[in-house]
Amino acid sequence: MAEQRKAAPKTAAKRKPTAKRKPAPKRKPAAKRAAPKKSTPDLAARAQESGRKAFLASLGFYGKAYDQAQDRFDTLQSRLEARRKQADKMYKALVKRGEKLEKDAKGVIQDIELPKQLDSLTDRKKLEQQLKKAKARLDELKQSVSFKSAA
Repeated sequence: MAEQRKAAPKTAAKRKPTAKRKPAPKRKPAAKRAAPKKSTPDLAARAQESGRKAFLASLGFYGKAYDQAQDRFDTLQSRLEARRKQADKMYKALVKRGEKLEKDAKGVIQDIELPKQLDSLTDRKKLEQQLKKAKARLDELKQSVSFKSAA
């Protein structure tokens, strides 16, 4: 077999000569090539610094949003306290007014002269007079309270 391989090239057609390769470009000395190596640490440092600044910006945004929310909460809390104080004052004023009306109503009821025993009232005219007098006093009381009935 080795003989067959050697015989084949003798009979084969001539091969084309291979093209000459271009000589490799001259490289700069190692000392001058060191500059690009410095740019990669600068690039890494800049990327790290940019990432850090982005993190700090998001942290600052969160802090600002928190402060604004806290300010709004404090404002709402103070409004709520003011309204509670106002509601307490209104409640006290309404209680005072209710006490006055109760006193007036008791006075109106006491002014009505009803006999101790209603069974002894047989005179219808006298009973109607008492009823008219009570209605008139209640109307006066309604007007003093500025109460308007739905009827």
